[in-house]
Amino acid sequence: MLLPITIKKKIFKAIAKMAVGYKARIWLLRRCNYAIGENVFIGEDLIIIDDLEDIGPNLIIEDRVAISPRVTLVLYAIPNWSRIGDLVGSRKGKILIGKDAWIGTGAVVLPGVRVGEGAIVGANSVVRKDVPRYTVVGGVPAVEINKLTLPWRSETLPEERLQDVRPVSRGRRS
Repeated sequence: MLLPITIKKKIFKAIAKMAVGYKARIWLLRRCNYAIGENVFIGEDLIIIDDLEDIGPNLIIEDRVAISPRVTLVLYAIPNWSRIGDLVGSRKGKILIGKDAWIGTGAVVLPGVRVGEGAIVGANSVVRKDVPRYTVVGGVPAVEINKLTLPWRSETLPEERLQDVRPVSRGRRS
């Protein structure tokens, strides 16, 4: 018997939250139709709040991302049966975490946010707007703290960068 996607997601997310080892967490979360790249680290106690019926992928985590423990990714927010529901409505949106980004411990990322390549989100921050590439943000709500200047970052095309590459000598030095 095949389990409906809602039950399957609920079970895999619960097990992933408690799983020993980041590789087990990633394996389980991929079974929930979350797109997770290569060389990703996902810390313990990751909370993903989404509409269980969404078959996604509404969460995209690109290569070499580091997600610290106790991070919350909110893909779907609804006030349930509260009377304010008609006033505020619900929020639903994809979250994309770009290559080489780092999400600090306890951070909360809200629906529809894109965390750019190489961006850093400080611990316990609440991210409600997109974070540009190579930018450090922090606070509640998260604001820009710094821009990163990296030695390997270049706006040139890959072909132009290859012109500066020198072969490595493997012979003996004389």
